[in-house]
Amino acid sequence: MLISVFAPSLLSLPGRPCGTDSWEATHCPLSCLPGEAALTALPQRTGAPTPHSCSLFSALQGPRYPHLESTALSPGPGQWPPPSLFLFQTLSPQKQAFILEVLSGCLEYRKLLTIVVDAFYMRDGQLCLWSDYNLFQVICYLATFQLEELGFQLFSNIVKSQPADKMHKFLRFFFNPLNLCSWIKDEWSLIYEMAHVKENWTDPLMRWQPEVQELIDQLERVLTNQLPLSKTKAKVTEPKQFNLTVPRPRAIPMPEPVPVVAKPRPVPRATYQSPQEQQVLELTKRRNRLKAEELLLRANLGEMRCAMPRKAPAQGSKKALRLQSPPRICKTLQLLFCRPSDDIPIKLNTAAILREGALYQRQVEKELQRVDKLVDGARDLSEFLEWQRKMQAKDYQEQRTASECRRLQGKLSHEEAVLARQRLLQENKQKADRKKEEQMAELTQQCAARRLQEERSMKELVEQVMEGHRNTQVAQMKLLKRRQQAVQEVREESQELLQRRAQEAREEQTQRCELISQLRALETQPTRKGKLVDLTQIPGYGLEGEMSIVELRERLARLKEAQKREEEEKRDQIIQGKRAKSQELQNTLEQISLCRSAMGRSAALRSVLPCNVFPTPSI
Repeated sequence: MLISVFAPSLLSLPGRPCGTDSWEATHCPLSCLPGEAALTALPQRTGAPTPHSCSLFSALQGPRYPHLESTALSPGPGQWPPPSLFLFQTLSPQKQAFILEVLSGCLEYRKLLTIVVDAFYMRDGQLCLWSDYNLFQVICYLATFQLEELGFQLFSNIVKSQPADKMHKFLRFFFNPLNLCSWIKDEWSLIYEMAHVKENWTDPLMRWQPEVQELIDQLERVLTNQLPLSKTKAKVTEPKQFNLTVPRPRAIPMPEPVPVVAKPRPVPRATYQSPQEQQVLELTKRRNRLKAEELLLRANLGEMRCAMPRKAPAQGSKKALRLQSPPRICKTLQLLFCRPSDDIPIKLNTAAILREGALYQRQVEKELQRVDKLVDGARDLSEFLEWQRKMQAKDYQEQRTASECRRLQGKLSHEEAVLARQRLLQENKQKADRKKEEQMAELTQQCAARRLQEERSMKELVEQVMEGHRNTQVAQMKLLKRRQQAVQEVREESQELLQRRAQEAREEQTQRCELISQLRALETQPTRKGKLVDLTQIPGYGLEGEMSIVELRERLARLKEAQKREEEEKRDQIIQGKRAKSQELQNTLEQISLCRSAMGRSAALRSVLPCNVFPTPSI
């Protein structure tokens, strides 16, 4: 391509390396201009260039575009001119003017072109290469700003000289009325005025839309009728088969006899049945559980029989022993107490004395409780246990019935909740549909009202702008007067502030002089070096609880006397506590000696008398 060769040299601005391939591919808007075949179609405008192109070319050489004159068309010091510059210089002046015109237009309207091309890559051109970015920018510039001047025939020739699939996608996207009249117009209006955008750019594009649509249809037909290029294949050497001796055909082997397999045994029935060991184990568990329950019941019934007193059986035949009922304990165990010898004294500490006294006290209380129960008519608990078992069974049955009722109620409530949820979902869906319809109607009304409001605001804005243009001179005069008045006010205020600051400085200086004279007078006065101290005088600092030194000493003496008194009282209390504790220990030792003597006497009597006289030991 002709222009892609010399476009990088035209765009080598200061600070950018000249001739770098990466910058040419991404920043050069003319790197993908139509080829030499399309440029040769440009001289259809025979003669000198058009006034617009000539004026633009002369402007490019003037101070408006100094970078094109100083950097692009002439190499810098120490730089070798690129080949594209020589190629550009060999072109005719008309082609050079056209190239520079397109280049300057792309640079001037780069923001508008970038909006369209970026949107194309985001929507319809996602599969297009980024190396074609500059190609789409140039086509967009020619269609927007040069279509009236070039003419539709020349524009179509330029488009047809490029790849048909790329041009078809871009033109279909750019000349879509929905895109042109909606977001493209709004985006361009953010940079330029809306009236200028509509009058000079969008309306001409909409007028050219039918002709461009025919061009798009032609490109589509070209794409559908385009056949893949047939590549000419090189002549390949065809191998020939060797003339070898044909081998004899092999004999068909005899099939091997099918072996006779013995009939398999049927699958035993025990494979699909549970083993008998598990059943035996379950039966054994049940029997053991029944035995354990029976033993537990017997133990509960005969729990208190060990406390029943009974006579010792007489020595006789075994038949008398079998007829005797209920079986009783043959003989109570004799309690053996160690009689303390009077020769060896036992010394007990305080903890041992208190522990033994508490033990005997508990034994006495237990014995009294047992006697009270026997007096009240205590008996066997078998009837109570039977009644308790029946009541427990009844309670268990009631609990099972209540749990079953709760389970059924839970199932019913779950089913009711499922039905209620389904009804709620249906109601919510209906409400959502109604709300969506209402919102759509409201949105349409809001859009219509907003459109009317925008039109009114635009009319008011236009009227305000026109009115502002009319009253510009008056507003300028008023603004000038206001500024002069503000300057005069600021000047007066600054003068007043300066006078005030000077007055304050003078006053401050006089105050300093007075203070200095007073300090010097104080320094010249004689001072007394000694200081009289009065111990009965209060310092007078204004603190809470302030007192003189004499009062402080008196209070300290009183506090010391009070502390001595408290120490003597505590000492008396400790002595009294020790005496009470020693008396209590003496009483406990006497009680322990009495209990020991009583238990010794009862043990001696029990060993002498028969067992039915003293069934249980008593203290």
